Amino acid sequence: MTKPLSVLLIDDNPARAEIVETGLAAEGYRLLARLGGTQDLATRVSELMPDVVVVSIDSPSRDTIEDMRRTTDVVPRPIALFVDRSDPATIAAAMAAGVCAYVVKGLAQDRVRSVVDVAVAHFNRYHTMREELDRARLSLVERKAVDRAKGLLMEQKGLTEESAYRLLRKLAMDQNKRMGEVARDLITYAKALKD
Repeated sequence: MTKPLSVLLIDDNPARAEIVETGLAAEGYRLLARLGGTQDLATRVSELMPDVVVVSIDSPSRDTIEDMRRTTDVVPRPIALFVDRSDPATIAAAMAAGVCAYVVKGLAQDRVRSVVDVAVAHFNRYHTMREELDRARLSLVERKAVDRAKGLLMEQKGLTEESAYRLLRKLAMDQNKRMGEVARDLITYAKALKD
């Protein structure tokens, strides 16, 4: 059995919040707290560590969107946003701020679960792709460092490219480091000796 997702609900309208709370409870979500607005949202999310943030408001203001952006930057969490009114610019700004599901005039108790599920799935997919991109960038940076370090070894020690690569690999194994780290160290030392 999986642990129920914990939710931080933000809504300044008690009647509307009741609809969302009922929908969350009916689907087995655990409500951590209900806030009346997004001010200090990043701090509250850091303190409560919800699995999902659900925001239900009339129309998101620039301040609300900026509060969500700060939260996404500091403590990334899936954010599902229910609004009564919207426009294309606001939708684009909210999505750029990290909102994972944006629903206009669609607040109904029986829709809460599907919207939260979409927000979580979108969040997970986005973060998986971001991690893959970060790994690819690191790999490219490390490959460039290894090539540069091989060049230094070939120049300074008169090694072939294959011999320089084997030497780097041996140094990495001996030091229990990745080759990219050893290559960066070697480049740093070479710069220090040159200066």
